[in-house]
Amino acid sequence: MNREVFFGELRQRLSGLPKEDIEERLTFYSEMIDDRIEDGMEEEDAVASVGNVDDIVAQIMSEIPLTKLVREKVKPKRHLKAWEIVLLILGAPVWVPLVFAAAVVLLAGYVVIWAVVVSVYAVDFSMAAGALAGIAGMFLYIRETSLAGAAFSLGAGCVCAGLAILLFFACIVLTKGVLTLTGKALLGIKSAFVGKEA
Repeated sequence: MNREVFFGELRQRLSGLPKEDIEERLTFYSEMIDDRIEDGMEEEDAVASVGNVDDIVAQIMSEIPLTKLVREKVKPKRHLKAWEIVLLILGAPVWVPLVFAAAVVLLAGYVVIWAVVVSVYAVDFSMAAGALAGIAGMFLYIRETSLAGAAFSLGAGCVCAGLAILLFFACIVLTKGVLTLTGKALLGIKSAFVGKEA
């Protein structure tokens, strides 16, 4: 891919962003390609070494705040006519609660997902506490010369310790998964706001 095709595709994919952000990113990648050409690379190789357009767009989208994208998207392209303003005001009792309810449902879903993660961590800490209690109970049974009770307490402590270790790794995987899912959801929301403009 040559430089012209690369920048044309990149500009088209970023067309929903604020103009100053597009120009800033295009200038950055242009300087990067120029530096590589000055170092002796061919133009196609320099463009390829920068990365593919999909990865670059994903990186740029992750760096731009969602509030900036929303502000750019809702900025009116033209002045509203009087009848449009009247319709917005008259329809406000319907559309404002619906928008608010949708936002609350999305927030509640997000909170529930993290509540599950916190619950799994709580179970893990409970298992760790059970392991410590089992080992401490073993010493109490030994003091009372009850070997069966000591063996049972040690076994229960070991089972809890094993479950705590397994749950710890499950908690890490679950947390990483939720963070990845959150990042992808945010990137999807940003992409929906940017869209592809002609």
